[in-house]
Amino acid sequence: MRKLVILGGGYGGIKVLTGLLGMALPEDLHITLVDKNPYHSYKTEFHTIVAGTAADIDVRMPFPLHDQVQYEFGEVRSIDHKENKIYFQGRSTVLSYDYLVIALGCEDAYHGVEGAEEYTESVQSYSKARHAGLSVGNLKAYGKISIVGAGLSGIEVASEIRESRPDVNIRLLDRGGSVLKAFDPKVQSHVADWFLKNDVEVLHHASVEYVEKDGVCNNGICYVNDVTIWTAGVQPHQIVRDLPFEKDRYNKVVVNDFFQVPEHENIYVIGDNAASELSPSGQLAGQQGEQVAIILEDILEGKEPKEPREIRLRGTLGSLGKSDGFGSVFSQSLTGLLPRITKSGILWLQKRH
Repeated sequence: MRKLVILGGGYGGIKVLTGLLGMALPEDLHITLVDKNPYHSYKTEFHTIVAGTAADIDVRMPFPLHDQVQYEFGEVRSIDHKENKIYFQGRSTVLSYDYLVIALGCEDAYHGVEGAEEYTESVQSYSKARHAGLSVGNLKAYGKISIVGAGLSGIEVASEIRESRPDVNIRLLDRGGSVLKAFDPKVQSHVADWFLKNDVEVLHHASVEYVEKDGVCNNGICYVNDVTIWTAGVQPHQIVRDLPFEKDRYNKVVVNDFFQVPEHENIYVIGDNAASELSPSGQLAGQQGEQVAIILEDILEGKEPKEPREIRLRGTLGSLGKSDGFGSVFSQSLTGLLPRITKSGILWLQKRH
């Protein structure tokens, strides 16, 4: 019996699994998917959980059932790449593998800012987003929220909370001179205008020095607030950072054209844990997962795998509440209701797929 273990049931891991299930699985193959949660969740929608504008069940789906697939729900402690074994936190369960796909996603990067990890809320996991949602939902009228980081996540969190809680004060700390520097001026201007019209304070050229239980100190000024949400960057999962494989400057594993660790070709790394010229996203992880499924099909059948096709990202979409949005699709900049409807449509298709 050959054993394939997929670590992580996010956008990359689930595409590996569903890709393989759409093919004729060898009868001697057994697949185990490992995840902290007993469901697949849509990370691009976690901001709605933080704001309380969607129910938990709206951003998750059950994993597919199959006779050759089993699930292990728990936190991985370590990977023994020499003995091909997986160890878990607080459990005696040990998984062995012949093939391993690492799709563990990312964690917050706190950049050495004192107090950031202890005193901020996060949107990087389902459970953390739910915890942040409780903090935001329990705020009294006129409460103060600071969001550190004005990338895509920070903007969606800020706008969704504003729509959910018009009574609270929201401050967004942006390291740059304008929001969404990666987008063209049309999108930047649209988002900046939305924040101005909806009374979200944006502080540019932010440099957070430290975070306290009830405040954020930025450029020598300390702002008192009730909830601080951190969206100021991510890094590969700690399990991946601990592996002795070659890494790039972002601590991501360097892989070959087949997403394999060069010195351990039975180990595949995708998504936020794999070095890539493309920016990390759920879309990138999903396409990599689809390609790894095709590669594994060839290898399991004893064939030489075909060179993966070039990954072409369709673009990026963001929401500003439920009726406004922005994005860049096939190099075309979009603002207003259309990108918002498109984003909702993509989520609808994902759920039904």
